[in-house]
Amino acid sequence: MTRSTDRIRSLGGLLLAAALSASPLLSYAHGDAKHGKKQAGPISAEEQAFGREGDPGKAKRTIRVDMADTMRFSPAEITVNRGDTVKFIVRNKGRQMHEMVIGTIKELRAHAEVMKKHPTMEHDEPYMAHVAPGKTETIVWRFTKAGEFHYGCLVPGHFEAGMVGTITVK
Repeated sequence: MTRSTDRIRSLGGLLLAAALSASPLLSYAHGDAKHGKKQAGPISAEEQAFGREGDPGKAKRTIRVDMADTMRFSPAEITVNRGDTVKFIVRNKGRQMHEMVIGTIKELRAHAEVMKKHPTMEHDEPYMAHVAPGKTETIVWRFTKAGEFHYGCLVPGHFEAGMVGTITVK
């Protein structure tokens, strides 16, 4: 092997590392660290493909979502209007840890893969609720774009077992 080949490989490795560090998928890959529920404070204006954090005082609807050890959400399909702020009351009726994570199907699949590597990772993003057995958490979300989005349980094996629902934003 020549020195120039070694340099190219070295440069390629550096470029790959730089590209991966800029990847949005790695924002999920923060190890097995446990995080608390998001602290009260200002509402984030950060826009996602499926909307942004909602103001609880402006919620037009409250939707109860149950999770069960049958690896299903109830309801499995939700329809909302574009611009609506929805308060989700997320209840874990099972004996296992479950979560509700809102996103695009592509993002949920990618995040499910990361969860396989970091199974004890908990969440504190406004579009995620990590819910212990018998407990309830809340997500308040404003749907700013029309389209089909999803919610899933990304505890390893749950998403793959079919624990996913659909949100249609009209």
